[in-house]
Amino acid sequence: MSKNIFSKAKSQEKQNKTKDEEIKQLTNKTKIELKMKKFKKIMLIFLGLIAVLGVSGYVYFNQQFPKQIAVEEIKIEVTPARLERGKYIFNHAAGCVDCHSTRDFSKLSGPIKPGTEGMGGEKFDEEFGLPGTFYSKNITPYGVGNWTDGELVRAITEGISKDGSVLFPIMPYLVYGKMDREDIYSVIAYIRTLPSIKNDVPKSEPNFPMSMIMKTIPTEKQFTQKPDKKDIIAYGEYMVKGASCGDCHTPSNEGAPIPGKEFAGGIEIKMPGNTVVRTANLTPDNETGLGLWTKEQFIKRFKHCSDPAYGNTPYKPGDFQTIMPWTIYAGLTEEDLGAIYEYLRTIPAVKNQVEKFSVRQQY
Repeated sequence: MSKNIFSKAKSQEKQNKTKDEEIKQLTNKTKIELKMKKFKKIMLIFLGLIAVLGVSGYVYFNQQFPKQIAVEEIKIEVTPARLERGKYIFNHAAGCVDCHSTRDFSKLSGPIKPGTEGMGGEKFDEEFGLPGTFYSKNITPYGVGNWTDGELVRAITEGISKDGSVLFPIMPYLVYGKMDREDIYSVIAYIRTLPSIKNDVPKSEPNFPMSMIMKTIPTEKQFTQKPDKKDIIAYGEYMVKGASCGDCHTPSNEGAPIPGKEFAGGIEIKMPGNTVVRTANLTPDNETGLGLWTKEQFIKRFKHCSDPAYGNTPYKPGDFQTIMPWTIYAGLTEEDLGAIYEYLRTIPAVKNQVEKFSVRQQY
């Protein structure tokens, strides 16, 4: 009898212990759930704060950038001298016509297609090593006819469009902002004479974070005086910068020039016919650059391309082709070409062997 009572008591004790453990487990589970709910609540508050700070930072950034640069209240007088100078800069010295027109790559060196001068719409994207897709603007009266002269000056020299948006610096406004004021006025005077061409250009689409970075780039212009031609080195530098030679002949990474590679060439550009061209090394390196070139050879190389027959040479897919707009720069005067040569002789020599042309491998 006592044995049964003892056995029942022990069984009851075991049951009570099991219940205690179950209660304990439920209690612990409840505690964990409560802690998780509390953690989730804290995380939601934290993420909310991050979102608020992010939105606030974005709003603040866009309020601060781009820098507010006032539009000059100016009216540029159109004179024969300005038209002549503007035509020379637009078509040859700065080569504006190159990017703002359509080139015919069915011919050697891609001469400008007649009737497309200034219509824009040329595409520059990742294949050029750029962080996004960018289109040149229509700068005929169809595209900028309702722009004031001051708005054109601001766009060309400070990189801010009529609507306040920022231009990607493939349009070299940082360079143009340091040119001679009279040269910029002359270009604008000439642009006003271009025939109006209806061509609606797509909106440029920079990749992130370049879409944010480029808003910080525009700075106020600082016009300089064009050097006297007698100071041939300084004048040559002015010409080289105005022509933006460095843009195509200096390797870059995400749009930023690679230090120590200035004018060393080697930028790859995909061309029709499954071919690749690479820009030349313009430094005075004897083995891989222009070190052994004479001034006469340099000038002759350009002037050879002024022959109409050169610009009409048919291109056959797979044959040698070049992105260099020889027919445009062939219009430079021998004096200006000579100054460019003398300046290039003064820059640091960089040994960089460039294979200028090759056929792409197909897989």
